Amino acid sequence: MPHDLDRREQFAIDLARRAGELGLKYFRDLDSLTIESKGHQDLVSQADREVELFIRAAIAADYPQDGIVGEEHASVAGSTGHVWVIDPIDGTANFVRGIPAWCVVIACARDGETIVGVIHEPSTGETFHGRLGGGAFVNGRPVKTSAAASLEEGSVGTGFSNRAEAENIAVLIKKILAEGGVFFRNASGALMLAYVASGRLLGYVEEHMNPWDCVAGMLLIEEAGGTILKADPKTVLQSGTQVITGGRGVFSKLQELCSGVFTS
Repeated sequence: MPHDLDRREQFAIDLARRAGELGLKYFRDLDSLTIESKGHQDLVSQADREVELFIRAAIAADYPQDGIVGEEHASVAGSTGHVWVIDPIDGTANFVRGIPAWCVVIACARDGETIVGVIHEPSTGETFHGRLGGGAFVNGRPVKTSAAASLEEGSVGTGFSNRAEAENIAVLIKKILAEGGVFFRNASGALMLAYVASGRLLGYVEEHMNPWDCVAGMLLIEEAGGTILKADPKTVLQSGTQVITGGRGVFSKLQELCSGVFTS
């Protein structure tokens, strides 16, 4: 099994980097990009769809019996218990406006449990990656979550879900500030989770995240020594989950703050 995990991790790393190169071609030619709105602050572009098709084709070639769950196209049922979970461009709102804070996300789950996670940021060339029981890395270098014991020691990533009440995040931010903390948002939830895994952010919280945005990063955080609110493996790939993550020294405080605010 470790050999299979290693192979799947390397496959996901290589694929995410190739998909990132394709995404960069679109990013450098934004004037010709077709952009649509899927809802409030929820955009999709031609690049999202084409990059996802590229990723799906590669998975179908190497792992034809596995399932696939992605943001832009219909799910594919598999027969192996393995499901690839993909977001071709997380941070589309940034992408279409020329802001270089977006990433390619590829995860693999087995029976609902994430076993491989890769988050590749093409604009910086950083690839955050890990597998179950194997640690977390950025470009092959081991990373660890923050050792901070207080929210006063750094920033907390926050996300906004259109499935949650809008005022909830405002209340949470006020609570974070009252604890002496600072909030951080770059419009890419997956990237912020990677920043938690690498100790750049103390934690990341969002009332609801879709699986393609969060399961890779949550695995990386645990593998980097952090703590997460565990998702239900029976429902997470279909319905997403509430996300509370952080270094061990601040997780309980973040969970306390969120418990009085998150309602979904």
